[in-house]
Amino acid sequence: MSNRNASTVPRRQLGRSLRQLREQAGMTLRAAAKRFEWSETTMWRIETGRSPLRALDVQMVCGVYGADEAATNALMDLARQAKTPSWWQTFGDTVPVEFDVLAGLESAASRIDTYESDVMPGLLQTADYVRAVVRTVLPHAPSEDIETRVRFRMARQAILTGTRPPVLRAALSETVLRRPIGDDQVMAAQLAHLVYMAGLPHISLRVIPLMAGAHPGAIAGAFVVMRFPSPTGGVGEPTTVYGDTFTGGYYHDKEAEVTQYTAAFEGIWSAAQDEDVSRRILADTARSYQGG
Repeated sequence: MSNRNASTVPRRQLGRSLRQLREQAGMTLRAAAKRFEWSETTMWRIETGRSPLRALDVQMVCGVYGADEAATNALMDLARQAKTPSWWQTFGDTVPVEFDVLAGLESAASRIDTYESDVMPGLLQTADYVRAVVRTVLPHAPSEDIETRVRFRMARQAILTGTRPPVLRAALSETVLRRPIGDDQVMAAQLAHLVYMAGLPHISLRVIPLMAGAHPGAIAGAFVVMRFPSPTGGVGEPTTVYGDTFTGGYYHDKEAEVTQYTAAFEGIWSAAQDEDVSRRILADTARSYQGG
């Protein structure tokens, strides 16, 4: 069962729902795996949304768990949705597997809060800035791989200009503005882009001055909090926290963890300059890279 081409959010919702049904039926993971003649690893991958499941298999599982007809039909529909190829499939194996999940969650989110301490937020990077970042992380990557990653990043950003864009709040440490990535022209264009994006009605951007002192972001590091719309039926996606590392990313969706990161972001947001002052800081810093 490959997860590379499946839609992320329906797959995760399906897995979470099946796990809840199993637990309500009083069955352990091992007992369920034995009943369906699957391995425990396969069961775990299904319940954690790492593998899709055919609608007919969902119907069979729901029957064993004692789900009613309405729940069974809703979960079978999720299984069909999860089989739909994702837009990022066209980028092939150049795109890291962990970004399958991130791109799917971003596309489904109704609100995104992001804090960055060292680089520009991925959803707000210009193409030239992305190239400079990729060349730093993958100095020996072929040019075609670099360009594929640039196109993927630009495609991810389409959610911000679509018909139903998420509400985005981006908090940036002043370090992000002052650290040159690429040449001065790249940085000036990147900061001008932030000024433009911050003027859109669904995007708010704040800068945390270095003189602001200690704030939660100094401890938490960079992270993203994604919230999702309440579904009209079926199981909703829980608020999810994403953090990037050099070798991959991590995801948290347990209530206690999400609460901590949500509180941290609000503390960061409060420590930042307001939107009007932040836009002036961005514009002034852009001019400094232009030599004026």
